[in-house]
Amino acid sequence: MKTIIITLLFSLLLVSCNQKEDVLNYVDPMIGADYHGHVFVGANVPFGGVQVGPTNFTQGWDWCSGYHYSDSIVRGFSQLHLSGTGIGDLGDILVMPTVGERNINVGSVKDISNAYSSKYRHSTEEVSPGFYKVMLEKYNIKVELTATERVAFHKYTYPANEEARILIDLGEGIGWDAPVETHLRQINETTFEGFRYSTGWANDQREYFTLELNKPVTNFALYVDDIEVNDKKATGKVVKGCLEFETSEGEEVLIKIAMSSVSMAGAANNMKAELKHWDFDQTLLTAKDKWRKALSNIAITSNDEAKKRTFYTAMYHSMFAPNLFSDADGSYRGADYKVYPNPGYDTYTVFSLWDTYRAAHPLFMFTAPERVSGMINTMLAIYKEQGKLPVWHLRGAETNCMVGYSGVAVVVDAALKEIEGVDVNLVYEAAKATIIGDFEPGVKDMMELGYIPADKMNESVARAMEYAISDWAVAQLAKKLGKEEDYTYFMKRASAYESYFDPETEFMRGRLEDRSWRTPFNPISAEHRVNDYCEGNAWQYLWLVPQQPEGLIDLMGGDQLFTDKLDELFSMSSALGEGASSDISGLIGQYAHGNEPSHATAYLYAYAGEQYKTAKLIHQINTTLYSDKGDGISGNEDCGQMSAWYIFSSIGFYPVNTATGMYVFGSPLFDEVEISLPNGKKFILEANGVSDDNIYIQSATLNGQPYTKSFITYKDVIEGGVLVFKMGATPNKSFGNAKEDRPESRMYY
Repeated sequence: MKTIIITLLFSLLLVSCNQKEDVLNYVDPMIGADYHGHVFVGANVPFGGVQVGPTNFTQGWDWCSGYHYSDSIVRGFSQLHLSGTGIGDLGDILVMPTVGERNINVGSVKDISNAYSSKYRHSTEEVSPGFYKVMLEKYNIKVELTATERVAFHKYTYPANEEARILIDLGEGIGWDAPVETHLRQINETTFEGFRYSTGWANDQREYFTLELNKPVTNFALYVDDIEVNDKKATGKVVKGCLEFETSEGEEVLIKIAMSSVSMAGAANNMKAELKHWDFDQTLLTAKDKWRKALSNIAITSNDEAKKRTFYTAMYHSMFAPNLFSDADGSYRGADYKVYPNPGYDTYTVFSLWDTYRAAHPLFMFTAPERVSGMINTMLAIYKEQGKLPVWHLRGAETNCMVGYSGVAVVVDAALKEIEGVDVNLVYEAAKATIIGDFEPGVKDMMELGYIPADKMNESVARAMEYAISDWAVAQLAKKLGKEEDYTYFMKRASAYESYFDPETEFMRGRLEDRSWRTPFNPISAEHRVNDYCEGNAWQYLWLVPQQPEGLIDLMGGDQLFTDKLDELFSMSSALGEGASSDISGLIGQYAHGNEPSHATAYLYAYAGEQYKTAKLIHQINTTLYSDKGDGISGNEDCGQMSAWYIFSSIGFYPVNTATGMYVFGSPLFDEVEISLPNGKKFILEANGVSDDNIYIQSATLNGQPYTKSFITYKDVIEGGVLVFKMGATPNKSFGNAKEDRPESRMYY
């Protein structure tokens, strides 16, 4: 008997040792909640349509998500939040549990003594994928939150009190947000519905909701613009409601809030479709299972616990946006504000495309392939509804934020990769209409003059260079479709950066309408939104030519002069000119990793045959500008782009130009990476001998055969296989040095 028991225990131990680690143990949602990360802290599911969490008072730029770790006052719990943006909005449908005398005043960050807002301590906070918990000090109420795709689930544990209540404040929002019209109605003792129309970054936002309690209210107090009305429903600029009842010690009151962009009836249907029951714990388990599945598409092997936390938290943050926008029945509100029936795919919103076209959307090909066609088809639907592809779409509204028509690069990438369910011809139609139409500032000048005169608008250099990146992508799709005339035309536009290169200063400079250079000129000047660049300076924008690095090398006089200038970029002083944008952060020399235009720069050495310099810098960025601490993101998370950069770069390669179908090697961080592909195959990357000293690729093999190139193609990756790097502490300067082994600006499909 003793032998049997020992055998069983040994077998259980073996099973336990062979089980995969729970990736959720390596996610810390507080990474990026400090400094300038601006990440959402709360409860959601991957790409979910609700993001329920605490909302602080907005105290400046670092509160764009509604929460910052330096804070200690919560004004309530909102159902919608942005993550990592540089502008604040949303914060819709704020609710707050309270006890004691009724108070509908939110207060201020300076005084909450006569207000419903409350202090809290980080020691009482608990946050993990799909879950948030905190204790409200003013009321001794424990708040717990979880979510489904379209429903926020709140659990409040009250003390014994005859004056317990839940306040609904439809006036409160985040950042630029301001209410226009709000509505609240009591349907019965446990059910309420309403809407909130607002303006801000999204200039016409319309949110509908249904709210249910598991406990009947004994009184419903209703206010319009802080004046009490004796009715069961009200409409006005700011409507507030108090749901009042009595609680016993430790009583749990549950509320469910279903959201819809379509209608109050749509919100009620979403509630019925997703959360009929009142089992909070089961809902939380389901949310965690969704996160566990989503985070498992890339598995890493490493003995470095901190790096694993950084990686899996980056995976987590990369899946906050775009957000699901359609109702459970598939209906959605279009960019023209019409309601459309189910189009046969999920629709999405929150497209931060100036950021996410670079790495986040390319990453979804591997981490969320089942969602890619829905995202692309949503963007194509937006084209039909507003006449152009989205620039920065927020809750169905076009904000036209940032420079470029970056949505073009995203849809073209999907078309070139032949993603199932994507109409290639419609992609081309939408992309071409967007880049030749009179939609974006300076496009007409680009078409007529070949450049945008700096005396006509600010940020002219940044705009033109972003336009040229997308123009190159459209040219490749034209070539694929046999449209040779279009190909030739768009390739010419893709070379627009040449018009801005000043051979005397060796920088991209603003040109006036008479073609002279704008003066005076200071390459470190970075005045926010008033110079010729966008959130950057001439040092940072010199390199924004991912579509044709070889052309830039030629302009600068060849490989050696090009790499010498790159060396100077990374080694010079980080001092910036007066009035520099706060977005310029994460500095190494004048390289600014905290802002997206710099994200491909370190990889450009490979185009000049010096891959080892790329490796050194990528390792430095990965290990000094990312960490598992609260300030572990060196700039705005920007809806997943900062994290997507880390994910690609930490596994060993990066999509410098998505339209090529090629990834440039950097320096892998992990012993092994296993990517589960949408076709059921796996792509494995092994880095033999990798460590914080052994950061240089000595040699490589692909599927057992010697591999000398400093890049790999999407085609190779998607077919599955094994890429093995031999790592070392000293550079192998010959790796990737030969012309035929360097990345090229062409399609690799």
